[in-house]
Amino acid sequence: MGTEGMRSEQEGRQNFTELLGLSSIWGAFGFRESAFGFRESALGLVMATLEAWKQVAIVKFADRAAKVAETMTTMGISKVSIFSVLALWVCVQMDLAVASSVSSNGHVQKYITWKDMRVDEQRLMMATTTLKSIKDVGVIVVDQHGSGHSRTVQGAVDMVPEHNTQRVKIYIYPGIYREKVVVPKTKGYVSMIGGGGRNGTVITWNSKSSDRGLDGQILGTYASATVTVEADYFCATKLTFENSVVAVGGGNGMQAVALRVDSDRAMFYRVRIKGSQDTLLDNIGNHYFYKCFIQGKVDFIFGSAKSLYQKCRLQSIAENYGAIAAHHRDLPQEDSGFSFVGCTIKGTGSVYLGRAWGNYSRVIYSKCLMDDIIIPQGWTEWNHPSRKKTAVFGEYQCQGRGADRRGRVKWSKSLSYEEARPFLSKSFIYGDKWLKL
Repeated sequence: MGTEGMRSEQEGRQNFTELLGLSSIWGAFGFRESAFGFRESALGLVMATLEAWKQVAIVKFADRAAKVAETMTTMGISKVSIFSVLALWVCVQMDLAVASSVSSNGHVQKYITWKDMRVDEQRLMMATTTLKSIKDVGVIVVDQHGSGHSRTVQGAVDMVPEHNTQRVKIYIYPGIYREKVVVPKTKGYVSMIGGGGRNGTVITWNSKSSDRGLDGQILGTYASATVTVEADYFCATKLTFENSVVAVGGGNGMQAVALRVDSDRAMFYRVRIKGSQDTLLDNIGNHYFYKCFIQGKVDFIFGSAKSLYQKCRLQSIAENYGAIAAHHRDLPQEDSGFSFVGCTIKGTGSVYLGRAWGNYSRVIYSKCLMDDIIIPQGWTEWNHPSRKKTAVFGEYQCQGRGADRRGRVKWSKSLSYEEARPFLSKSFIYGDKWLKL
């Protein structure tokens, strides 16, 4: 934008805010937050202001706002009503601005990069001392002590435009955030980035499957999740997702999910996922877990997704017996499975590498370091003998005392390189199409 253009926009903003007497709350996203409480009252005034909109449609954003306000004033509409309509209008304009930021050929950035998981923390700290607008800092800042744009993680997610097509970064200051968080399908391209600090950034809750929700109904495993990600092209780093329920051996209704992932494409880098029973519900879609820490007792990685776990730490906290993975796949043509590559398995108790949840369950471990907590048989058909013929359980070049295959069940496989190759790289999850790392 040239000097004259910038001056015109600044003058437009000043005229607009002086007219409304609201100079202290200028900022596009500031209006967006304020707008939520005015949407209903604003709707009734839209028809009455159509002419004002037509008269200023070709003027720049801020100048348009001022002219709309002036025209509405001459129509005898009160300042409160003007603010209501303009707040709604700003919401629409911001959504349109996001849409217009897509390149002229209609291309949307349908991939995840390392840049998507980085912020300039020093710049953010300087900016949030005066709580600059989201537009100014380019990031939604969460601080439970009030120095950000939101005190809660869910509040920050709610600020992301509906049907978003641009990367939106949410930076979360260190601390323990006791809340359940849902990133809905309609809010794609979200990055969640945790702050530094000794204890890091933790999002934690304590729902279990036998609990009742606000409607009085049993939650079930699916709804017990502390953090739920439904949106596509989601990524997260330097965070801990935790369900603090401690599962009791043999107890019923103790499934307690820390993270549920339903998105088509998502990446987690240096994320800690902590729970005990059913920690990570890797439900559907293609996902990449890189250098993550995943903790649990029983089936602490489970679901129907097609995911690559690379250089992750799989930490058992079982007192007696447990299992790492339970993959669900009912038909051979289902394109899903869990591939663990270069992971480290440590902890307590005695655990299976996997349990056959579904007739064609598919789990592969390649080049993993296994401590002596692995049950010698390695795998179980989950009391369904027929699954011995159909489940795909394999190991390739694993090391450590737990990797000794002499005691393995006969129906599991020791893979050759050619057999293991499809599971060894990001191509397993079609990463060449959506990961640019």
